[in-house]
Amino acid sequence: MVLNPVINKLSGKLVVLASASPRRLEILTNVGLRFEVVPSWFKETLDKALFKAPHEYAMATAKQKALEVAKRMPFKHLKTPDIVIGADTVVTVDGQILEKPVDKQDAYRMLSSLSGKEHSVFTGVAIVLCHEHKDAEAEYQVVDFYEETRVKFADLSEEMLWEYINSGEPMDKAGGYGIQALGGMLVEYVHGDFLNVVGFPLNHFCKQLGKIYNSSPESPAHKMKRDDVEAPWPLVNSLSKGAKAQAGGNDAAHGRLNVPGPACGANCNQDGFPQRLVDIMDGFKASKTLFAAAELGVFDVLSASAGLAASEVAERIQASALGLERLLEASASLGLLEKERRADTVVYSNTEQASRYLVSESPLSLRSYILHCNDTVWPLFTHLEAAVREGTNQYERAFGRRSEDLCQGAYYDQEEVKLRFMKAMHCIAKVTGADVATSFDLAGFKTACDLGGCTGALAYEFTKAHPELSVTVFDLPQVVAMRSRFQPEERDERVSFVAGDFFKDELPKADLYVLARILHDWSEEKAHALLKKVSEACRPGKPFRRRGAGVRGPAGRGPEEAEPGPAPGPEHDRGAAEVRAAVRRAAEGARLHPDARQAHREPPGRHAVRERAGGVPGPGSLPLISPCY
Repeated sequence: MVLNPVINKLSGKLVVLASASPRRLEILTNVGLRFEVVPSWFKETLDKALFKAPHEYAMATAKQKALEVAKRMPFKHLKTPDIVIGADTVVTVDGQILEKPVDKQDAYRMLSSLSGKEHSVFTGVAIVLCHEHKDAEAEYQVVDFYEETRVKFADLSEEMLWEYINSGEPMDKAGGYGIQALGGMLVEYVHGDFLNVVGFPLNHFCKQLGKIYNSSPESPAHKMKRDDVEAPWPLVNSLSKGAKAQAGGNDAAHGRLNVPGPACGANCNQDGFPQRLVDIMDGFKASKTLFAAAELGVFDVLSASAGLAASEVAERIQASALGLERLLEASASLGLLEKERRADTVVYSNTEQASRYLVSESPLSLRSYILHCNDTVWPLFTHLEAAVREGTNQYERAFGRRSEDLCQGAYYDQEEVKLRFMKAMHCIAKVTGADVATSFDLAGFKTACDLGGCTGALAYEFTKAHPELSVTVFDLPQVVAMRSRFQPEERDERVSFVAGDFFKDELPKADLYVLARILHDWSEEKAHALLKKVSEACRPGKPFRRRGAGVRGPAGRGPEEAEPGPAPGPEHDRGAAEVRAAVRRAAEGARLHPDARQAHREPPGRHAVRERAGGVPGPGSLPLISPCY
């Protein structure tokens, strides 16, 4: 009841969220609030000993986050926001504030301390109202508040604790759990605002906005001038990379992200500055910055240090000091690196996200896939216009070889090329595989065959999610011969490998066939032949589960009912509609059980498994039947 009038009053104002938390972004976006995201650079290193209660610490941190952004934007972004929202979430038990776990043992310690107990989740929120005067001396009004939610954990067995810890989810969550995801299975009850535990107390926030915009000019908000906000709280451990972690997400990123929000604020062109268009125009620069930093090994060099100057990084990777400094600056502005001044030197270090996904030795490293995008996908997309005109992929124009020849070359040519391709497929499957495996109801399936399953990364995720399932990975002999380089430390006997060519050889028997990143490289005739072969191999009466490529229907809608996907891109010979048609013809041609032609319907609450425009997969999207690289 409070929300709509408040949103109307914010119309035309530049509202900024000083947090990169995807959970907070989603909560505010879902209620129609229009805003920009400018993550705070404030180091979360306030001395906890100075605060009498955890909620005071959370409120102070939220306030400093919001004020830092409000103060920085006029100089860095050349515009003054009207409202800046800061938030900070902490988990407390037995008087202790639980931070993000640093490793699995730390996660075990935290979750064990919560087992069978009730604990508190506090979120401090600061709303900063910015007023710019003619003399350029800004004034800020601050309204801050907090919300407490009581959460009770069930008694957790050792087996459940380690199963959850090994999922990887606890590692970027305050208190070691996320209630909106797998961590919800640990919770016995919640007293209070559920969204507060996720990271943002929406109801309380809306009430405060209502008071602000429906009150008299004499607001209870604290007033301060620009000079009053330099360093109101003592800091400790200035080298810390965010000592206290967030249940609401990672705020370490320094880049500015645009969400569905006002493209301009009060100080913008009243006709409307086309911010969204400008962001799209410049988007390729951000991608290439990431590609270049990964290719040059910037994140690997920084991973071995607590912070390095640009000249030191340049020396280690043998690059121009000036050029490398500009690359580091661009990377910091995108939130890939942290930047701070020590004495007279500016030093750079990896953000937590960069350490997790961009360092080569990280278990969830995406570096190999990023290099694949740089070497293969980027050149193809420079010929997008030709792909649209001709309706075919652009491998021959970009690389001088047909897509089929290039794909075969990745396996049959020199081992280095083959290994690089396998690493790329392995790392993206590791990061996205868990989402895929849990997005499909596979009850009743006992055996599966992953055609072209490469290193088996996806197969291992399927057996993790479905203990009753065994998976056979079917790929070329040259690929299977190298599987030992990618096998996990803990062997899973439910995953086996069979060498063969799915066009020439008999397919292994299975209840379910998985095709991920397979179909797009082949002609209509070959793709149809493969799908028909899969259909005929399915055991009678077994459903033929499938997922259309490049499409995403609303909840409860299958590929046949979903909107058409994109036209063929520079990587693809065929669009999503053709893939769906081929699947349908293959199923009908094999005269499967009537239920076999029913598209898979996702369980409620699951994210659709999909591919983005042009067939380029995004995080968490790896369809069972998919155009691929």
